[in-house]
Amino acid sequence: MRNLLFLILTIVIALAASAQNQGKISGHLTDVNQKTVESATITLIKGSDSTIVKFAIADKSGQYSFENLSAGSYIISVSAVGFQTQFSELIDLTPANPIKQLPVITLLPVTKSMDAVVVTAKKPLIEQRIDRTIVNVEASVTNVGSTALEVLEKAPGVTVDKDGNISLKGKEGVVVLIDGRPTQLSNADLANMLRSMNASQLDQLEIMTNPPAKFDAAGNAGVINIKTKKNKQFGYSGSLSLGYGQGFFPKYNEGLNLNYRKGKVNLFTNLSHNYRKGFQELDIKRNFRDKNSKELISSFDQEARMNNESNNFSGKLGLDYSFSSKTTLGVVFTGMKSPGTFTNTNQNNIYDVNQVLTGQTRAYSIQNNKWQNYSANLNFRHVLDSTGKEITADVDYIRYDILTSQTLSNGYFKPSGEISGKADTLYGHLPQEINIYSGKIDYLHPLKNGARFEAGLKSSFVKTDNNAIYDTLHNGTRMRDFNRSNYFIYEEQINAAYVNISGSISKKWNGQLGLRAENTLAKGKQITTAENFERKYTQLFPTAYLQYKLTDNNSFVLNYGRRIRRPNYQSLNPFIEYLDRYTYQQGNPNLKPQFSHNIELSHSYKGFLTTTLNYTQTNDIIQQVIEQNEATSETYIKQSNIARQKQYGVSVNAGFSITKWWRTNLYVNGFYNRFTGIVNNENISIDAKTVVLNGSQQFTLGKTTTAEISGFYRTGAIEGVIQTDPMGMMSLGLSQQVLKGKGTLRLNVRDIFYTQLFRAKSKYGSVDAAFSNRSDSRVVNVGFTYRFSKGKLNGNQKKKSTGSASEEANRVGGGNN
Repeated sequence: MRNLLFLILTIVIALAASAQNQGKISGHLTDVNQKTVESATITLIKGSDSTIVKFAIADKSGQYSFENLSAGSYIISVSAVGFQTQFSELIDLTPANPIKQLPVITLLPVTKSMDAVVVTAKKPLIEQRIDRTIVNVEASVTNVGSTALEVLEKAPGVTVDKDGNISLKGKEGVVVLIDGRPTQLSNADLANMLRSMNASQLDQLEIMTNPPAKFDAAGNAGVINIKTKKNKQFGYSGSLSLGYGQGFFPKYNEGLNLNYRKGKVNLFTNLSHNYRKGFQELDIKRNFRDKNSKELISSFDQEARMNNESNNFSGKLGLDYSFSSKTTLGVVFTGMKSPGTFTNTNQNNIYDVNQVLTGQTRAYSIQNNKWQNYSANLNFRHVLDSTGKEITADVDYIRYDILTSQTLSNGYFKPSGEISGKADTLYGHLPQEINIYSGKIDYLHPLKNGARFEAGLKSSFVKTDNNAIYDTLHNGTRMRDFNRSNYFIYEEQINAAYVNISGSISKKWNGQLGLRAENTLAKGKQITTAENFERKYTQLFPTAYLQYKLTDNNSFVLNYGRRIRRPNYQSLNPFIEYLDRYTYQQGNPNLKPQFSHNIELSHSYKGFLTTTLNYTQTNDIIQQVIEQNEATSETYIKQSNIARQKQYGVSVNAGFSITKWWRTNLYVNGFYNRFTGIVNNENISIDAKTVVLNGSQQFTLGKTTTAEISGFYRTGAIEGVIQTDPMGMMSLGLSQQVLKGKGTLRLNVRDIFYTQLFRAKSKYGSVDAAFSNRSDSRVVNVGFTYRFSKGKLNGNQKKKSTGSASEEANRVGGGNN
């Protein structure tokens, strides 16, 4: 691996030894009396991540300039003694327009003592970039008191189903990163973790439907990166947040962010606690039909009343040390502990073909969950020279310990209510242990006219250990159930390398080409049955972007990418998890990875209106399927490579001010999904047209008061073999700054009309089922945030490490996969 890296670096340096950047930004400063302001400090800030690029000092005539800049988005910050800090609008440098002369910036005098001044920069809710959409979490009042999963649900193009599965533009298989690092969790465990994170911990969401080659190829629908808060000031700073929500059950959270930066050292920590209690009401009607004649045999009406309660404690501790202005070493430790309880009171009414009640099963299940996660990251960045050549490296270790203890009791009754059979009890002890080791190195080489060459290597190793132990009660004696117990070990190693080049083709054309190669070696061992499997494969994943600037107001982007979705680790584990006597879910060791081709064509008008056409074809798609055993009246859910999917879609994203006090953000996505394949030995063909509407209306009611109305609506859709009914919700929020701008008090009502009701049906082959699910979604939240600081803006920001384990962490855990 070292030899390969050396070869890549040698080629890069040889090809681009004379590279330089040619962008320039200049401007002029005055005060309110049009007098020159000299010796002011001008700071050039990256628009993408708010890191500092350069400093300059205004000359005697108030002039300043920044030269040798690469293409990208920037913001100018101006500060001077006796004046308030001022910020410019977003400045875009492109190969076609590399030089910008800014309008005169007028500095306002300070009217209060500096200790009383708190500068709060208002970010827009939605920012549209060439390769991603950015959601600024704090810009939405209705995010207060919400979980990270609920914040995602409101993001443009994102949908979350009743089980917490995340889709992007109607496609499942989204990779979710936290600060650029993967969560390595199954869909169910990822949803539980996001429910345990409060919105007060979040800074931004980055949504990428077709990421470049630098990112792991995993994720059929793209990547969502959740960026947590990190302060950028010298001295000490921080914030304290408190929140309380009341739905049917209470929810509350507390959070503390601290940052201390002095000289070469930056120390930061985040601590949070989140308590949530909620409920679900799940109703299922199942018709069992003969496989050949499709005639009705019997039907089940199931009512499940579930309560859940969880306490989440999480923390982060990090240290950055700058050896020089060019070299920085960082270390980050994170931990999370989330004990919880889940109870389910379940009643099954069983009917014959004439809809006459023949029996009833009553079940009670209790699960005690202990969920722990620890991780460590070591990151390094070194700038090689003044042209911007740099090397970054990350080493990660992530560990998950998940223990589920379950007791399931079933009682059997006649239609009259008399006991019809002997009750039974099943005990489950389901420990999971996941260890992830990952490392990566990246090289960046700026070329002429703002072009860039990038290359990198990555290697990861994952081992999961799952020992599902089930006992049954027999004549009052607890005995091991060897038919249900299973011990499964899974190991996977992925080695990857990529190259990526981007830059200007002409004054109007820009391009980017990338190629990523990934080699996978996977081994699964069933200790209980001595069944093993091994898979080896190497795949190439090209990406391409082409941008054409028609006029100053109109530009087009065409992009293509091939992507992979590997099965979640627990999806391969054949052990069984029970909801009741007749309903369970099971893993599938025969799962293969799915591959997709994604093409998008986007048009941007004046930077505020973006229209996108997309086409996706996915082979061997991994989807949840419902299968039935008519002889035992059992229904079970498992993942399977069921079909081929084709999707055609169009989306429109717009953000603009209607008046000085009213700003709107609107997102509309229409798409057509079609699944064709074989499920349960039956040919299926399912299709649907879907429209998703997502928007927010923000109102400025005064200098310190804002309000917001937000919500989403989705028409009927298909999720694999499940057809969902329309669903939507609306939220209201109010925000008031207090304590001279250091504090913010927020109030909101989520799902004010209580319309977030999930209904669906699945009908194919001999399967005929309908579902209805309601949860504790209508909640009144009140939140308070207090910000404190003593220091100045940092002028030596390091690039934020994204970690090396950015795909592996999305595939951990068990449960609903």
